[in-house]
Amino acid sequence: MDTATLPSTLLLTFLLSVGLFFFIRASTKDRTETEKLVCEQDEATLMPQLREYFQTRSYRVAAVDPKQNQVTFEGFVQPSWFLAVFLTLLAAAGLLCLSLVLSLLFPKLSTIFLGLVLLSPLSGVFYWKKAGKLEKVSLKVEATQGEEHSPSKITVTAHRDELIELRRALGLKICE
Repeated sequence: MDTATLPSTLLLTFLLSVGLFFFIRASTKDRTETEKLVCEQDEATLMPQLREYFQTRSYRVAAVDPKQNQVTFEGFVQPSWFLAVFLTLLAAAGLLCLSLVLSLLFPKLSTIFLGLVLLSPLSGVFYWKKAGKLEKVSLKVEATQGEEHSPSKITVTAHRDELIELRRALGLKICE
């Protein structure tokens, strides 16, 4: 093989390994967002629906602030087996590529480099330990001024996937 090919292949493989490392690390990143939503129902009808929705999603009421009309739910989010296995397989493929390139550059150490693949389950363990966490959802419901059965504004602070599911399940719209 050409002498310039191996070092450039090593550089590209190393850059891909760095990207894989940050991808695995980002799998546990906190993605909490705050959104203002509008519901066509009034507050008296909306609150029981919200409570029922979060109970079906395995959340429980953690705190209630009647002065600010705010409720905080919390629930434990289980890590995904699929994602843990997927990240382990990605890490195994990335480490195998890196070890093959290193084995071509340093043939005497090839068995040591191939042993790097044995480190791949650490990515699944990392994800599993960091992804299982207690999530909080904070709701603040405000009735729109005017009529008795006027639309309600809801300020929700939650994980972005939970916000998407909440909007879909209850037919809420983003406040503009």
